[in-house]
Amino acid sequence: MVIKVDENTHFSYLNRKVKETKDKDIVIDGCIGQRYIAAGLKDKNITINGTPGNALAAYVNGCTIIVNGNAQDATGDTMNDGKIIIYGNAGDATGYAMRGGRIYVRGNTGYRAGIHMKAYMDLKPIIVIGGRAGSFLGEYQAGGIIVVLGQNDDGQPLFHNFCGTGMHGGVMYLRCEKLPHRLPSQVSSREGKGSEIDELKEIVEDYCAYFPEYDAKKILDANFFILTPNSANPYRQMYTNN
Repeated sequence: MVIKVDENTHFSYLNRKVKETKDKDIVIDGCIGQRYIAAGLKDKNITINGTPGNALAAYVNGCTIIVNGNAQDATGDTMNDGKIIIYGNAGDATGYAMRGGRIYVRGNTGYRAGIHMKAYMDLKPIIVIGGRAGSFLGEYQAGGIIVVLGQNDDGQPLFHNFCGTGMHGGVMYLRCEKLPHRLPSQVSSREGKGSEIDELKEIVEDYCAYFPEYDAKKILDANFFILTPNSANPYRQMYTNN
């Protein structure tokens, strides 16, 4: 099914069409800021040509969503399962409180990517950013995996201020030769080759299958900083163990 929209198409009309169709494969052409696309849906493959608005795939339960363009804020908010592949940049709060599934961004993301991510048993959310991230990356991260590959060529740092503030679970893999200073006290860091990290190898190879211009071997041969919660972190005492 192909749904053509424009700047006059209300998001509620679009979302009703997507929800009500029995077609599993859906293409949305001309998307321009419509919000809440695929919210709460499962078992659909949705291709979006254009720029979806805030809360793309919020609470999604198993869709595959491809965005041929940029995405705005809160992509994958409280996502449970599925994949979101963005062939441009993503806005702020990418993967906010996500609980499962994967979000792959070819370019950059804004502030607070991965904020309040969490994991439970075999549910482990994953965010991969091809370029760089804004401030507060992984803020209050409680579980899951955040990967930032630093494939940007704009001269900006891999991430900005306050990375991992309040982190009390999960892990971040940051591809860089030197960490920016002033990591918060809640975070511990160590170095390692990407090719030596089993779970990272699978993630990067899967990511590069969608973005073939990126070379998985070259990425994995580089140095990564591995960020985990500091065992003396006072934030951990406020939460149950993952």
